[in-house]
Amino acid sequence: MWAMFTASASAAPIAKELFGHANLPTAQTPQSYGSYAKGCLAGAMQLPESGANWQAMRLSRNRNWGHPDTVAFIERLGRSAEQVGWEGLYIGDMSQPRGGPMLTGHASHQIGLDADIWMRPATGKVLTDSERENLSSISVVSSDLKSVNDNWTRAHHEILVAALKDRSVARIFVSGAIKLQMCADASTPERKYLRKLRPWWGHTSHFHVRLNCPRGSTNCTEQAPPPAGDGCDSVEWWVTDALLPPDPNAPAKVPKPELVLADLPSQCHGVLESP
Repeated sequence: MWAMFTASASAAPIAKELFGHANLPTAQTPQSYGSYAKGCLAGAMQLPESGANWQAMRLSRNRNWGHPDTVAFIERLGRSAEQVGWEGLYIGDMSQPRGGPMLTGHASHQIGLDADIWMRPATGKVLTDSERENLSSISVVSSDLKSVNDNWTRAHHEILVAALKDRSVARIFVSGAIKLQMCADASTPERKYLRKLRPWWGHTSHFHVRLNCPRGSTNCTEQAPPPAGDGCDSVEWWVTDALLPPDPNAPAKVPKPELVLADLPSQCHGVLESP
């Protein structure tokens, strides 16, 4: 497999070109190498297209791969979704077969420990490939991004709480409006889990689950833990000042340079070379 890339090796190959064109996983022991936004994945497991309580979406992207811990988490959360009245989950992007940077989209999702889960309740119908490509999720946030809309239900709350309670979960990213609503509705026992629910731009139609580094993945780098407390005292910023137009006099942001293979952990060379 590596042979297809050696011709450009002397030109500091762009990492997303290498990993974005790797169509199959390695046969190695599952290991997450590096950090969520700068790493790769050995021994990835593919999330089947359909399971008892989930369906993988956008199959053409070939991003329904992850560490086995991620697949196991989706299975657990799917059961929780059924218990609150959904007929399963629609799963968006996870990782590529060998992790690493993606050709388009996410900066993270590189080590097999991130998964996007749609806010659209799944139906019991097994979708065709065409439906998986063309069906869209639903936004549960108002157009002004300040509150949830009528698509938000108690089931959304309960599924998020179930995910937050899972010990493998490091944090979950949602729109600020969703965090605000969760803070308003959480029971006293639920509040201790809200620390892991982090507001971030976007995330109006899906929630982004990030798992802790798996046991045994000694070369996996954890993200710093969320700040202490439930985060509800600072969430108001996300639905007020965070939505203000940018300062026209502020200096333009300098685009980050593309990651090259040398930027990733040394083990990622082996991940690309491995059969």
